[in-house]
Amino acid sequence: MKTIDKYLFQALDNYPYWLEGTIESLDYAFSYNDKNTMVLCLYGRIQAEQLWNYEEAKNYFQEALAINIHALEVYPHYLQTLILNEDYEEAQKLIDFALTIKGINKSDIFVKKAILYEAQHQFKHALEEIKNAKLCNLQFAFDSDITEVEKRIKGKMELMKKKKKPNKSKKDSKKKSK
Repeated sequence: MKTIDKYLFQALDNYPYWLEGTIESLDYAFSYNDKNTMVLCLYGRIQAEQLWNYEEAKNYFQEALAINIHALEVYPHYLQTLILNEDYEEAQKLIDFALTIKGINKSDIFVKKAILYEAQHQFKHALEEIKNAKLCNLQFAFDSDITEVEKRIKGKMELMKKKKKPNKSKKDSKKKSK
């Protein structure tokens, strides 16, 4: 095992529970090889998930993909960052490309696509992508993640239905009172 791998494993083991240890291990790993996509991806995740610095996170993810367009570990985190930063068109293009990459977890990418539609309040399209995610899923542990996203989307659909129904009943009560 290479020394960089040792520090990368330490960083992954520490994240997100011990950020100081994560950064220290990443810095050591980066000093051995500044072209490691996993190191850059974890730096990007820290920027996005812990510091909410989406633009800086995007730079790390882009740098990782510039080194290796097939860095499968980057796509889910990069997509989540784009969605949170409301870069919807860019996220859609990245999804379309990611789905063409051999070996990528297509189920995970379809879930990100569902989340993209959810963020845009296109709940029916989101549920279609959840169906695609279920059809592509090959990992038992990922089932609960898909189910949780599906529940959240259906809950939002219910909220939208409830929001529309009171308006109708108000109109009906006004008609009855006349």
